[in-house]
Amino acid sequence: MHYFASYMTFLTTLFDEIWDKKGPFLFTFFFVCALSYGILFAIDFIPEKPQVSGEDAAVVTDPAPAPAPVAEPVVSMSERAQYPTRIVIPELGSDVDVLNPQSRSIADLDAALLSGVVRHPDSADFKNTGTMVLFGHSSYLPTVRNKNFQAFNGLQKLAKGDMVSVFSEETEYVYVVTSVYKAAASDASVDLEKGKETLVLITCNSFGSKDDRFVVEAKLVEKKPL
Repeated sequence: MHYFASYMTFLTTLFDEIWDKKGPFLFTFFFVCALSYGILFAIDFIPEKPQVSGEDAAVVTDPAPAPAPVAEPVVSMSERAQYPTRIVIPELGSDVDVLNPQSRSIADLDAALLSGVVRHPDSADFKNTGTMVLFGHSSYLPTVRNKNFQAFNGLQKLAKGDMVSVFSEETEYVYVVTSVYKAAASDASVDLEKGKETLVLITCNSFGSKDDRFVVEAKLVEKKPL
């Protein structure tokens, strides 16, 4: 406690002496600061604001505009209209989506059949006239979770003169059945001759299946704009 009192007395005395001589003290303080700054500046020890060249200054003050977003490729209506999207067979109460895979892989075509009827990629579309070939599953199991396995159920019940409609996004194409028959897998070849505007419907368990299948052939009789 004695040492603390002595220390406080010393500080008080020192402060009083400085205060009494505050004029010379402040002058000396600022003189020493200014002198120190001058010496440090002379030896390039003081940090300076970075210099910006004319070229860089243009980038900073007038930044280039952000690049415009790249537009997604636009598919024209005429391109979308060339592919079938849906098939309706009134006689069977059937209305099923049509898929148009580009792959010829049996595995890819089988996978597409799980989502509807499939147009074989080598057959005609509505832009390139010829024989359009549509495959669809048929199944007579009592319980089927995926209804696309029954897309072409009853196809063999169609008869000559029955109507089938295939839709694009713009047009309904109406076909009339000309023949219905059963064929072995090895004999179920289809003539893809161009210019005939015909439709062939085939039931199948899978692409490449060796089972017999029913085949329906039909010819185009009318086009109805939607």
